[in-house]
Amino acid sequence: MKLVLTLIAAPNSNALTDDIIDRAAIALTGAGALVGGVSWLAGGEACDLEFEGITLDVADTTLAEAELEVDAVTQKIATRRKKLLIADMDSTMVTGETLDELAEFAGVKDRVAAITARAMNGELDFEAALDERVGLLDGLSTDMLAEAWKTVEYTGGAKTLVATMKANGAFVALVSGGFDFFTAAVREELGFDFDQANVLMTKDGKLTGKVQKPVLDRQAKVDALENLTEEHGMTVDDAMAVGDGANDLQMISLAGTGVAFHAKPSVREQARICINHGDLTALLYLQGYRKSEFVV
Repeated sequence: MKLVLTLIAAPNSNALTDDIIDRAAIALTGAGALVGGVSWLAGGEACDLEFEGITLDVADTTLAEAELEVDAVTQKIATRRKKLLIADMDSTMVTGETLDELAEFAGVKDRVAAITARAMNGELDFEAALDERVGLLDGLSTDMLAEAWKTVEYTGGAKTLVATMKANGAFVALVSGGFDFFTAAVREELGFDFDQANVLMTKDGKLTGKVQKPVLDRQAKVDALENLTEEHGMTVDDAMAVGDGANDLQMISLAGTGVAFHAKPSVREQARICINHGDLTALLYLQGYRKSEFVV
């Protein structure tokens, strides 16, 4: 079975050097692999090394011990190109946590952000933490949703990831434990085909401090992945999932390619594929796209 190692550095850093590539190849060879030549996806930024003769688990352990200064991801060549992308929103498609930004307008950002950090690292029950944070927003004008949206910034590569996968026939979905006001805006601006998120309850133009039940939690993300693949005649192996928090872990584990993206420590420890250096275009390199093929 042919496998591929993709090495990815930070965008425009030229940090992927011949020395790093040589170290990776030598490490794999030392573990018993037959390693092919280098195929550049983007000069100084991303490349592929095909190999065979060892398992993915052996390759992953070997590469971890090599302590490369770039992202190193192994997978089967035959199934790397995906037909569906299912993405988390907060700290994945956008740089921050939209609930934390909304809390700024209620004067409780520090309190909310502290709870968010613990919840996303898996230290707190997701639903209980969500209820506690939203409860602190009781009485906040719904006009502040639009004000909070103005502070949101997209993660590097977000637009390119969505546009390139759509141009190549993939279905792209945004599924978030955040709120539908924000996912709808991201869907419209980036071109997602689908979005799903939690709903903030309102009355007389103000937030009530409640979230519509049932909440969209980690199981709901798994359900979304399974439902979308079934609806579009795919299997979960055809899907790529990406997220950063503990509530993304099950979705990431189930997808054919599940990516922990600049993730919380507890998530990095449990996910097989981690992107810690690249931006979201790394997900295109993982599928074998060359930078010249990106849609921007």
